[in-house]
Amino acid sequence: MSMIQVKNLTFGYDGMIEKLFENVSFNIDTDWKLGLIGRNGKGKTTFLNILQGKLEYVGNITKSVEVDYFPIEVKDESKMAIEIVQDIATNAQDWEIIKEINLLNTNPEILYREFKLLSGGEKIKILLIALFLKENNFLLIDEPTNHLDNETRENLINYLKKKKGFIVVSHDRNFLDNVVDHIIAINNSGIEIQKGNFSTWKENRDRQNNFELMQNEKLKKDINRLNEAAKNTSNWSDKVEKTKYGTTNSGSSVDRGYIGHQAAKMMKRSKAIENRIEKEISDKSQLLKNIDRNDSLTIKPLEAKKNPIIVCNNLQIKYDGKAIFEKINMEVNNRDRIAIIGKNGVGKSSILKLILGEKIEYNGTFNKINDLKISYVSQQTNDLKGKLKEFAKSNNVDESIFNAMLVKMGFSRENLNKNIEELSEGQKKKVLIAKSITEQADVYIWDEPLNYIDILTKIQIEEAILKYKPTLIFVEHDETFVKNVATKIVSCQWGRRFLTTFNVSQKI
Repeated sequence: MSMIQVKNLTFGYDGMIEKLFENVSFNIDTDWKLGLIGRNGKGKTTFLNILQGKLEYVGNITKSVEVDYFPIEVKDESKMAIEIVQDIATNAQDWEIIKEINLLNTNPEILYREFKLLSGGEKIKILLIALFLKENNFLLIDEPTNHLDNETRENLINYLKKKKGFIVVSHDRNFLDNVVDHIIAINNSGIEIQKGNFSTWKENRDRQNNFELMQNEKLKKDINRLNEAAKNTSNWSDKVEKTKYGTTNSGSSVDRGYIGHQAAKMMKRSKAIENRIEKEISDKSQLLKNIDRNDSLTIKPLEAKKNPIIVCNNLQIKYDGKAIFEKINMEVNNRDRIAIIGKNGVGKSSILKLILGEKIEYNGTFNKINDLKISYVSQQTNDLKGKLKEFAKSNNVDESIFNAMLVKMGFSRENLNKNIEELSEGQKKKVLIAKSITEQADVYIWDEPLNYIDILTKIQIEEAILKYKPTLIFVEHDETFVKNVATKIVSCQWGRRFLTTFNVSQKI
């Protein structure tokens, strides 16, 4: 057993108002399988970079193992995949490599293809195999599930279940529940480690939050009572103090010394109460500083005047004149929430583009009502640039509502003033989501909206969808999100087709 010991870690980027980490201390057993979670921008990748020695920090980190980071950069993608593995894990034997690829339930044939010709999911598998074959190294795995279809995610889950000794950053709740045995959470007050998976951590977090909020309400009542008491005592003291200079009803002089003494005692009592109030306020601040409030997002969907709004009969998307999946039938009505699922490359995004009005080749029939108002979230963030103010203006969305949605999703005031190019991938996706939910539309079309977005924000988005019930057609590989949100599922498959309707409380 080896340990990574972190003592009094303090780090912040130049120009930041608040530090990401301040006097943080904890220990990591390198046999643990840790899931690293936290809001976008809280410092997850930064922490991994610190462990790699890429950033200067204050404090002390000691470790008896080397660390390796995923995804590793491949400089020559023209090499065969097996050569890439051998370059990274220099002592790995061919039989060990084939054993690992079999553990991933993947055809060993991909080992003998050029790396550049592999799919995104296949590249992830090759690099993970290479890293796990490096001896005695502790792995830092940064968001391995982005863009992976459900089957590839399941293969990855089964593979990582058999491994030990890593930190994995992931925003996929199902993935974390099945893979990790500890959670390392970056929250408002620092870093905490808990034994268990994500669901265990969330249950504990919700319980603690509820307790702290109840204590907060009690403290607020106590503080109001103490404020009133201090005010009354101070008023009484002032009133008595003024009587020192008066007379009694008989015309004789008052005992100024006695009255002054009594007034001073009441003033002292008033000051003691004020000090107590200040302490209560300080305690309350300490109590609540770690609560990450999931403020409610707002969606104001429109409702089309006709039903159904979209109808597909025997639809097949075609590439180069060839159908790429079996025929599907889909009817979209107001308030439907339809998830389109299937393997990478099967044509899911092409269905969305067809609905958006792009020229897509297809068989079958496709119809949508006229003047359908659509709000779209793209997979890509490459074209996002400039200030958020300019972005809101160019997209004709209310800037104040748009900014409010971003703040609710964890944006700081500092982030609101940055150029979009400076934001993380998760923050860029939040920009697209905030734009969409700020728009009023008959139907919302979202293409893998949750890549890179943190779990707490995913929960906010789910809750908003379930509350406001927009008509939604989306492609998403996050199994938990699909189960919680979708009312219908369209599965794009080679060789079969089906449309399934189910209650949101049911599993797929």
